[in-house]
This record gives sequence, structure tokens and C-alpha cells, in this order.
Amino acid sequence: MRSLSLSTRRKLAANLFVAVMLAAWAIAALRLPGYVLPDPLVVVRQALAFFTDAKLAGHVVASIWHVVAALALAFFFGTALAVTSHYLRVTRILIGRAAAFLNSFSSIGWALLAILWFGLNDQAVIFAIGVVILPIFMINMQAALERRDAELIEMTASFTRSWPRGFISVVLPSLYPFMLATTRLAFGVAWKVALTAELFGGNSGFGFVVNIARQDIDTPRIFAVIAIMIAISFLADRFMFAPLQRVLTRHYADA
Repeated sequence: MRSLSLSTRRKLAANLFVAVMLAAWAIAALRLPGYVLPDPLVVVRQALAFFTDAKLAGHVVASIWHVVAALALAFFFGTALAVTSHYLRVTRILIGRAAAFLNSFSSIGWALLAILWFGLNDQAVIFAIGVVILPIFMINMQAALERRDAELIEMTASFTRSWPRGFISVVLPSLYPFMLATTRLAFGVAWKVALTAELFGGNSGFGFVVNIARQDIDTPRIFAVIAIMIAISFLADRFMFAPLQRVLTRHYADA
């Protein structure tokens, strides 16, 4: 073990932990009823059904659409509000308090309000997810704007008097790593909120499936939904967000 690198030892430890937990799950499933704790193999079969059955696959696509649409809206409005509060100082207190209010309001509360305003549809789910993750973009992007290199901004002002040109050419590229890091954080939170929003206000998606499974006492399907959501979040972070983060940090972090 001493000849192995630190990163390799950490990976082995993580994989060993997962193996132990799966083994403990399998052993416990032998002693408990299936509606309490289903067998891991049953859960795997249920999870695979989401990618072989057209109806279930539609719910996977629906949840992904809800999360992506909410992320896009929260990213746009959150960044816009952060920029506004930074450059238009008179709005700073107002936008700061709005972010604090949004951050303190529960996701269930937003889901219930969304049902009253939009009904049981995709718009209600996207709204509930988006409004919950909105303060993440507002707060993080405002902090990113505050920690920009003052000398670089001063140099930009000396080269051009055009604020839009200086913002697009200098300020915006320096924010790319923070934008991706914030999106990466909000992506994980969005999946947590999506399940609640779809459970209360959706007619499609993982939350809708969980609601039906709860009524039918179909515990394996509920476990399958949880496993798929974890897999989507892990794979997206590992193979999409992490590589992009390294590239953007290398090229723009010191911009």
C-alpha cells in the first residue's frame, strides 16, 4: 500500500466503502420484507426498466428537462441580478434581501405556490426548481464580481471608455470559472428540489413516478429512482462539470 499514490489509495478506500455498503444492504435485505428494504438486484432491474420501457424513459427525459430548464433560467436571472447589484449600488440592499428571502423559503412552499399559479404541469416544476436555486447564482456571482482583480479592471478602463466592451472582453471571461462552479453546485441542488417539486406539482418526472410507487407500495421502484438520480448527478459532475472546470480555471482564473 505504501507504493501506491495518495490518489490511488483514496480511490481504493472509496470503492471499498461502496462495496461494504452494498454488501450490508444485500445482507439486510435478506432479513427484512421487500417493501421495507428491497434486494439490490431487484432495484437494479427496476432501474434498467427506466431505459428499456418507453413510458418510464419519458419520465427520465422529463426530469432532465425540468432541471436543465430551471438551471438556465436561474443562471440568466441570477447573474443579471448580481451584475445589477454590483454596478447599480442603489439596488444592492434590495437584491441582497431578496436573495436572503429566497434562500430561506422552503422548496415545498414554492412547489405548493407553483401549483396554485401554474397548475400541475412542467411550468410549475421548472418554476419551483428555478426559484430555489436562484439565490445560489445571485450570491455566488455577486461574490465573484467583488473579488475581481482591481488592477486589471483599471487597466481595462484606461484602454476603453465603452463599458459594454470592457465588460464583455475582460470582466465576463474572468467570471467563467465562477459561473461553471456555481452551475455545478446548483445542478446537484436542483436534482434534490426536482424530486420534491415533481412529487407535489408535476405530472411527469421522477417525483411523479415516486408518488405512484408510494401509493402502490412499490419500494424497489422508489429505490431505483434514487439510484438513477445519484448516477445522473455523479456522471454529470465527473465527466462534464469537472473537466470543464479544469479547462476554464486554467485559462481564465487569472484573467
